[in-house]
Amino acid sequence: MPELSESIKAIQEGAKEDRFTYLTILQYHVTSPEILPTLNDVLQDAELTQEIGWDLVQMLLNIKGSETCLETVARLGNPREVVIKVMEALEGLTVAWHDEVVVDIEEPGVHPDSKIPEKFITLLGMLAILHQRIKTKYPSRFLGPSLVKVFEAYQPTPEMTASVINLVYSLSGRKRPPLPSRKSSINVLNPDHDGDLSRNAPDPEAEQEDPKEEAMQQKLLQAFVTCILQRYVNAHDMLWSPRLLEVYNPKKNVPGKKTIVEAFRENEELQKRDAVVGQLVALLRDLGLNKCQASFVKGISEGPVHIDPLAAFNDFSSVDDIHLSPGGAVCLIAYWIFSKDVFGSDSPRPDMHIFPDHAAILARFIGQEMQTEIHSSPGIADALLAIGLGLDNRNLIKAGEETNLMAYHHNLTLISVFHPDVQVRNAATSFAGSILHSEPDDHNRLEILEDLLENCMFAALKACCITWLKEELIAAKTRNLTNQFSSPDVIERLQYSLFPDMLSLNESSTEALVEFWALNHLFILQATNLAYFLFTGYKDLVPTGMGAAVGQRFVEPLIAMAEKLLKTEGAGGEDTMQLSILVDRLRSLGLQ
Repeated sequence: MPELSESIKAIQEGAKEDRFTYLTILQYHVTSPEILPTLNDVLQDAELTQEIGWDLVQMLLNIKGSETCLETVARLGNPREVVIKVMEALEGLTVAWHDEVVVDIEEPGVHPDSKIPEKFITLLGMLAILHQRIKTKYPSRFLGPSLVKVFEAYQPTPEMTASVINLVYSLSGRKRPPLPSRKSSINVLNPDHDGDLSRNAPDPEAEQEDPKEEAMQQKLLQAFVTCILQRYVNAHDMLWSPRLLEVYNPKKNVPGKKTIVEAFRENEELQKRDAVVGQLVALLRDLGLNKCQASFVKGISEGPVHIDPLAAFNDFSSVDDIHLSPGGAVCLIAYWIFSKDVFGSDSPRPDMHIFPDHAAILARFIGQEMQTEIHSSPGIADALLAIGLGLDNRNLIKAGEETNLMAYHHNLTLISVFHPDVQVRNAATSFAGSILHSEPDDHNRLEILEDLLENCMFAALKACCITWLKEELIAAKTRNLTNQFSSPDVIERLQYSLFPDMLSLNESSTEALVEFWALNHLFILQATNLAYFLFTGYKDLVPTGMGAAVGQRFVEPLIAMAEKLLKTEGAGGEDTMQLSILVDRLRSLGLQ
């Protein structure tokens, strides 16, 4: 390692050499933060920096504290050359981030490049300066590829997202006044906003910009921010739908138990999530996405949803060739509804209804690979659910006569089964039940329940179905209605789905019974509760002779199974309690 004084002298005097020689000198002497102030002084020579600046990007990026030097390179270097090097550096961060994740899995605690977020923020600060300096006929041809590299390197941390927000504000030409200070604020380096624009050197190859370019760049930025919004929401549990349920049904909140709304209000980390999404939505508003018109909704409900909007960022000839992220657009609508109802914000009114708009969007996003889609995009699933809840609360149910409630209800129940967050699953279950009960045609309601009971393979969902059936039976009785749920015919029709033949359990091994109970206990317990409800309170709905049949095929085998499991050593804790309750409840029916 050369002495600091030796390196300072070499950097100062070496600038007189030819550019190739000087770069060799810099590579040898620029190895530590202490030398950077000297280098930055030398780089104030605009002619020198224009010639060598682009060669310094990667070298400086790996030295701590090089932000000031890199800002100088961005302001004085050839912008077209430097921007290419910045994109290459971003691509390197993408690879490094992937390598870091792989190494973390194989060797926990090992980080090959833990400075990736800092480097990302520095590079975006450079891009903000560079793209404003590039004066060309088609600046969107530079902007599009840059945004692709930014998105590929982006990870949805608050700091990296704040850096993206700074970049887009700069590129859009809007200088928003500083946001008020609050606990959830995230501040990152923003040399374009905080720096002196007069220090920027002119573009040596400047051209007159095409008049169509402003709209092109705006659409690119809109599409880019919707991609960022989608990735951020999918990576963080926003819990929009559970929070909306708490706001819409305050009487159902458990007294003394902290609500999710309160948790987000009081927890700084959760506040930060809301703040970041709010800033992204505000950014989209400033970029012109500030109305939820029918045409905007139609673009989501009728267009392809599984597309990569960034794929067109290198190949477009008009604004129409650039597409928003469909998932990001869904998150935007969800946040408009959510922020209006939870925060009282001045968000646009959604020009859409559950039927046909929301039903079509829900079907398109869930698609054929429903479990994969919901697991891979949990934030979008939550957003879709929040939109449905918001439309229902606004009574925006039907825009016409055509409805397919069964398909819509089916897609809601898929979220209740596959979503990784239990609070979102519960919100989906609650909304599915509400939508079912709100259907005016009792024949349709019964068909949906029958389809679920006969064809659903998920015990938890079948248990919910029994709850919904019970609610229909109670509603028919208390309101003195004459419909599909007011006579024994409904139980006659559903009895083999509600109380299936369990006689095969008598021949099953203990191991098989343990597995059967683990998979089906939710349904069994709920079906047993329904039996108790019918045989002890709503006897007028029980078909003649059904009691003995249910006792033989359903009650007796389950009692035998439960007693056998209670004797095994593996039964304990909650299982023991539930099995004991099951036996007591089944015996109280008096059907065996």
